[in-house]
Order: sequence, then C-alpha cells, then structure tokens
Amino acid sequence: MVKTEKIKVKTSGNCEIINITEEVSEVVAQSDILSGTVTLFNVGSTAGITTTEYEPGLVNHDIAVAFEKIAPRAGQYEHEETWHDDNSHSHVRAALLGPSLSVPVVEGRLTLGTWQQIVLVDFDTRARTRTIICQIIGE
Repeated sequence: MVKTEKIKVKTSGNCEIINITEEVSEVVAQSDILSGTVTLFNVGSTAGITTTEYEPGLVNHDIAVAFEKIAPRAGQYEHEETWHDDNSHSHVRAALLGPSLSVPVVEGRLTLGTWQQIVLVDFDTRARTRTIICQIIGE
C-alpha cells in the first residue's frame, strides 16, 4: 500500500530549523500502515531535511555556524553573478544537506531515537511556505 500526504510549513528562512516530527508522526498514524517506510521530500532547492537533537544550542546556533563556515552567506557565487539574487549560499547548503529523508515505520510508528527529531532547515533569505511530500509505503 502507498499513501501520500503533504505537510505545509511556514518558515522565516535564514537557516531556520523547524521540528516536523509531530506532523510526520500524525501522517504515519493516519496512514494505517504498520510496517514500511516513510519518505519525506522537500519541494524546492533552498531547504533540506534531516534528523537531529532538537535542542536550543544546537538548532539556534551550532548548525547555523557550521553551515556559515561551509557555504558563507557573503561568499562569491556564480549563481548570484548570473541571476543577480542573494541566495546562492542557500542552494549550496540545501544541496549538501539534501532534500529528503527515509525513516522506517515499525508497528505504525516512526523508528526514531530518544533524542532524535525530524527537522526542516530553510536556508533561503526570505520567509516561505514549504511543502513536504510524505510518502508511506508498506502494509
């Protein structure tokens, strides 16, 4: 069986990290699939999805600092030279993080660790409404 749902998330951009675990858990619970996999996919090229411990020091500081070192906002990017915009670093960061995540579903529940949450990281330079496709495959 395959079930597909969408989750909409309003973001502020600028490396905002949003815990979407509860929304994904709800989609899985409503799917009536007890054993399988949920695949999450962010529609767009300036945000990504991963898992982390959703605690203030990590999500409000450490992850943003790490991405600033890897792909600095003030760096020189051909994309900005070509398109005259300000979000090249957003595309690079999102490409490194990746747009999707798969999580096993066992006994109708996500198999996450005690301190592990699913997060959306919006790297763009402005507020957005993000769409995340949740596709649950199983029985």
